[in-house]
Amino acid sequence: MQKLTPVERSALRAEAHALKPVVIIGEAGLTPAVIKEISASLDSHGLIKVRVFGDDRAMRTEIYENICTELDAAPVQHIGKLLVIYRPKVEVVKERSGKSGKGMREVTIVKASASGTKRPSVTKVMIKGNERVTEGGSIKRAKPRQSSQKKSALGK
Repeated sequence: MQKLTPVERSALRAEAHALKPVVIIGEAGLTPAVIKEISASLDSHGLIKVRVFGDDRAMRTEIYENICTELDAAPVQHIGKLLVIYRPKVEVVKERSGKSGKGMREVTIVKASASGTKRPSVTKVMIKGNERVTEGGSIKRAKPRQSSQKKSALGK
């Protein structure tokens, strides 16, 4: 189980205030499937809320402690039936294959001012693989692929 300083715990509580519960523990309790789902949520979000149904406070506290010890997570807050849990996100390094131009990429567009006396405007834009940036700074889509006259006549 990880330990947090009071300042860290306070900041995480404030951040968790707007979150909705991502995992709900029902009457079956803390099953391996629920643990796996909580672990996956912690890997992707880092800070999550878990809702535990049941009126027994001691049982909820026990579930809270079990989750934190099994998943090496830090307990942030336990209010009623809501549990707030934190574990630093796991940085996943995605390897790119030899394919280039697929998916979204970030491009910086620098446009000179109209009068030429002011600073140029710099904007960062996400463009798709089939788009390009022209010299003027506008985004153009690639032309649609030409279709064969013979294939269209044959019905393919």
